[in-house]
Amino acid sequence: MHKLDIVGLTKRYYKERDGRQVLALSDVSLSVTDGEFMAIVGPSGCGKTSLLNIVAGLLRHDSGSVIIDGKKVEGPGVERAVVFQQSSLLPWRTVAGNVRYGMEMQRRFNRDVMQSRTEHFIKLVGLNGFERHYPSELSGGMQQRVNLARALAADPVVMLMDEPFAALDAQTREFMQAELLKIWSAARKTVLFITHQINEAVYLADRVAVMSARPGRVKGIVQIPFDRPRTLSLKRDPRFLEIEERIWEMVEETPERIGMTKAAGE
Repeated sequence: MHKLDIVGLTKRYYKERDGRQVLALSDVSLSVTDGEFMAIVGPSGCGKTSLLNIVAGLLRHDSGSVIIDGKKVEGPGVERAVVFQQSSLLPWRTVAGNVRYGMEMQRRFNRDVMQSRTEHFIKLVGLNGFERHYPSELSGGMQQRVNLARALAADPVVMLMDEPFAALDAQTREFMQAELLKIWSAARKTVLFITHQINEAVYLADRVAVMSARPGRVKGIVQIPFDRPRTLSLKRDPRFLEIEERIWEMVEETPERIGMTKAAGE
């Protein structure tokens, strides 16, 4: 059963200064099944973030449609939650206050339910004991854990993640990849995950969609055959390296590869 269908999306940007149009996305179609972890990779400027923002309802598109659970979506909604590169936490709120914030904005949970869900998801992301800490007292990795907990607590149908670990150092990034899989396995949300790092996409995803250089199109989708749960040692498996190389070959067929990395620290 498809949880998310992206059908024929096209997006143009208009430059008022010279009156030109830039075609960012061209006829992009993609389906994500219930509980699936789908990653998207492609050259810098291929429209990955534009695509995610359209699905989130934060950016208008020129043609095509986004359908969740069989219903066409036209703007932001409670069925989607977005996790950005930066944690975007409210500095004057504690960990618990930040996790509760999304639920408060939705106004569909009573106080007891919000308290219960706040406690549950803080524990799920491994931050029990930090409920009263403020963002400035947390490391970058811990802040992104709060961000994940906030998104999960709001109970979205689809989680949209735009390079959530890009701002972290290489070691913390790998640790957070492993932690994300544990959290995702427990929550079992449908995930659309944007990354520049092919290594990360192969490790996390059930399938990896590869986009072309601008205008962005889906060049192909690679099935990731590894069982779950996964550990970081999987990245040394020859089969893992073979799939990573296959995706690289797809990317290399495009004229632009700026911003793509094979592995953390490269």
